[in-house]
Amino acid sequence: MSQRPSGPNEPQRIDPSHVALGHSSSCSRMPVPEWVSNYRQAWLKGDTVAGLTAAAVVIPKALAYATIAGLPVQVGLYTVMVPTLIYALLGSSRPLSFSTTTTLAILAGSALAQVGASGADLMTASATLTLLVGGFLVLAGILRMGFVASFISEPVLVGFKAGIGVVIVLDQIPKFIGIHIDKGGFFHNVLVTLQGIPDASLPTVAVGALMVLILISMKRFTPAIPAPLAAVAIGIAGVSLLGLDHHGVSVVGHVPTGLPAVTLPAWGLVTQLWPSAAGIALMSFTETIAAGRAFSRNDEPSPQANRELIVTGMANIGGAFLGAMTAGGGTTQTAVNRLAGANTQLAGLITAILAFGTCLLLAPYIGLMPNATLAAVVIVYSVGLIQPSEFQEILKVRRTEFIWAVVATLGVMILGTLQGIVVAIIVSLLALAHQGSDPPVYVMVRKPGTNIFRPKSDANPLDEQFCDLLLLRPEGRIFFANAERVGQKLQALIVEAKPRVVAIDFTGVFDLEYTALKMLIEAERRMRDQGVTLLLVGMNPTVSAMMMHSPLAELSQTRMFSNLEQVVASYQA
Repeated sequence: MSQRPSGPNEPQRIDPSHVALGHSSSCSRMPVPEWVSNYRQAWLKGDTVAGLTAAAVVIPKALAYATIAGLPVQVGLYTVMVPTLIYALLGSSRPLSFSTTTTLAILAGSALAQVGASGADLMTASATLTLLVGGFLVLAGILRMGFVASFISEPVLVGFKAGIGVVIVLDQIPKFIGIHIDKGGFFHNVLVTLQGIPDASLPTVAVGALMVLILISMKRFTPAIPAPLAAVAIGIAGVSLLGLDHHGVSVVGHVPTGLPAVTLPAWGLVTQLWPSAAGIALMSFTETIAAGRAFSRNDEPSPQANRELIVTGMANIGGAFLGAMTAGGGTTQTAVNRLAGANTQLAGLITAILAFGTCLLLAPYIGLMPNATLAAVVIVYSVGLIQPSEFQEILKVRRTEFIWAVVATLGVMILGTLQGIVVAIIVSLLALAHQGSDPPVYVMVRKPGTNIFRPKSDANPLDEQFCDLLLLRPEGRIFFANAERVGQKLQALIVEAKPRVVAIDFTGVFDLEYTALKMLIEAERRMRDQGVTLLLVGMNPTVSAMMMHSPLAELSQTRMFSNLEQVVASYQA
């Protein structure tokens, strides 16, 4: 079967051996990525352009994200250089751009703030946190826990990211206007930021506003040019040529030239940091697998969850000893990478090499960058996490899930980002429990002139119902947590209709647990005592086997049917 082209010039068929290399189910070995042994010359141009373009976007943003976490700006360079390199060599997603994200930066900053480290101790704490994150990810991969990524529902994830966006923007406003505040909870930060506005530095505000204007204008009118790189270059030029730092505009300051020094973790911090590390690991994996899957083409292996856990963990572990912060795949930078022409992880290698060159050659110039420029980059790209249209779409579909999204947003804003992860997971699990505990039970009717049966609805008033025959269809798994609720719904419908025959259609029931089976046995006995006949319809092999090992097996074959059409035909005959 032919696939869409894998490169710009030639089509490709999927070779099963290629897929096997990219999708090894073994967590104990890490095979060579299929793109290395099967590289095509036609991919080189796209990978080179994508690597250069992604670097122009990723490096400035990584510098800004380091400041979000409260870390020295060069940590952003180290994060692009080391984890990106490791993922490019071992990862299974061809287009994924791997460094750090706004979400991971704010989570790391919150965790490090709780430790209260500063200076050299801050780097040690960051190394400990990043090592723990990597350790949790590798362990989860070995235990094949990739399914955990599904624990956060899409509405809750939308709310969580919106809350993160609000927190990040609020965190950057003081840098944007040139004031310093003593940080606390969300409402405290709002209050002290408002109180500090009269003390704002006008030159700093002017620089920040200009940078925002540049970023927004370039994103709209010149999307082919990396806007963050342009903003950083203009900011550095302004300080170099106009001496903005002598007019109250603060700059990044000294950035050490050269490769990162080896940083060893402090094992005494493990007990303080491991809860935060577990939450960050979950978010890193969730973002990584989501970005990788979103931008995979049909002719490429889709990222395998358990393998991605291990590779993401190894990238964090390797980065921990070389000054990097917590890392993962980012949606925005992956989109840039793919749209710029990335065909394989070679694009990521090129991005890492450019970060390496920046460490050796461009570090002094980075020190001249205004903090307001970094704040503007963070604010412009963090606002994108807040998507009111997504909330509106959720509300159109279901009000309950809109409430879950709002709860997740408020949880992050009020309780904090790390606690917000817990809130997001709890809300998702409660949502799942709610859906499972209250499955629907429909009264089925027939579309006139057809053999189509559908739930009774006011929109179809002419649908056929049958005197003394009630057709009911429960849906979902019926088990101990919802059996009583399903029974109540069935009983209420039977009492209302007062039929002589009740047919329960199990077409939508994929499993029936013992508690539910016992309830059905008791219901059949009560209906028989009241002169009501129970018919069983559309049971799959699993449900049917349970019925055959219960007293319901005594029902004659004339009371068991394959579908509702047979029930109606038999009843009318």
